[in-house]
Amino acid sequence: MTGAAGPAELLAGRGNDLLVRIVAVACSARELPRMAEDLAGLVVRSARALTFCDVYVLDEDERAMEWSGPPVPLGEGDVGWVAVHGRARAHTDGRGAAIPVHSGNATIAVLDVRSAGPCPREDLDLVTALAELFAPVLCSCRRLRTARKREHAAEWFAERAVEAQEAERSRLSREIHDGIAQRLAGLGFHLSAAERALPEHHPEGLAQIIVARRLCELAAAETRAAIGGLRPPVLDDLGLSAALATLAREVGNGPGPSGSIDVTVTVEGELEDALPDHVQTALYRIAQEAVGNSLRHASATCVDLLLEHFEDRVRLRVADDGTGFSIRDACAQSGRSRPAAGRSAPPGGLGPAGRGERVRRPDSYGLRGMAERAELLGGRVTVTSRPGAGTTVEAVIPIPGRGRP
Repeated sequence: MTGAAGPAELLAGRGNDLLVRIVAVACSARELPRMAEDLAGLVVRSARALTFCDVYVLDEDERAMEWSGPPVPLGEGDVGWVAVHGRARAHTDGRGAAIPVHSGNATIAVLDVRSAGPCPREDLDLVTALAELFAPVLCSCRRLRTARKREHAAEWFAERAVEAQEAERSRLSREIHDGIAQRLAGLGFHLSAAERALPEHHPEGLAQIIVARRLCELAAAETRAAIGGLRPPVLDDLGLSAALATLAREVGNGPGPSGSIDVTVTVEGELEDALPDHVQTALYRIAQEAVGNSLRHASATCVDLLLEHFEDRVRLRVADDGTGFSIRDACAQSGRSRPAAGRSAPPGGLGPAGRGERVRRPDSYGLRGMAERAELLGGRVTVTSRPGAGTTVEAVIPIPGRGRP
């Protein structure tokens, strides 16, 4: 309907004020339905006789046209007809028309305009020019909408997956507490009773009962530790910071393989809202595994935990002063190419060179598990180490709905 002149020439002929309004709308928020609302307002303000405009955008499934009201199925009414045939269609009362917005050979949107009286041809030419000019913008908005939906779906899946894992851990914790732990408690009671009842002239039998009672107490202690490891109550009751502090106390109170170990926790930054439960759980499990590796494999005497809150992400850093290891050698032993830097690589993933190097060491499955927990939530885990210089595990996880790291 624009005649010989192209949309840019036609719009430029309407004056600089219109061009300024077009630029302002085109540079505004690229998210639907905001862009559709801004474009509808631009059409009405720029036309001479149009009283309102509705912008319909093809949905993700390409089965209906979405707008502020109920979706319009393809082929239904003027808007649905234009969406299917890709041609403008005047309303039967002569007071407006439905104008298609094309992207390639597809119709991705329809501008439905109305006027109080007969619709001037110049207004229809204006709408057609705006439809052609805003086609790339609306196409970009549709792609962004699809990306947002997939991002939300991925976040939902990650949350459900973590919830399922933690539900299974909670179930195991209850079963151990109500089953094995209770039986060990009963066994300890009977062993104590047998120790008291055994005559003193049976020293060998008494010694065996004492040994059995001590083994029972040790098994009970390990069972309690297993229950706490499966699902620490403090994580549910007080949150991540308190759970990390409790983890530090528990590790620090018990001697490590090479002597006592000092574990410190530092928390920096604040968030307006509490972290989602599945993010807290993932970060706690990563800290638990990293501290456990420092205790079991690194001969560390000091472990520092740093939890940093940013607006759109959370960073957990676990650094020890242990023996460390050569990531370059670990990659060579695994039969894969070495990282370019030879000092840093994400476990179970790509190294700095991005060539598919993988970290392999006795606890590599634990490292891989940390990486998988972070990746499930759209984050990453990086391990930095070298012989004699300790090991640092850093996890960065985005806060859902606030962008990516």
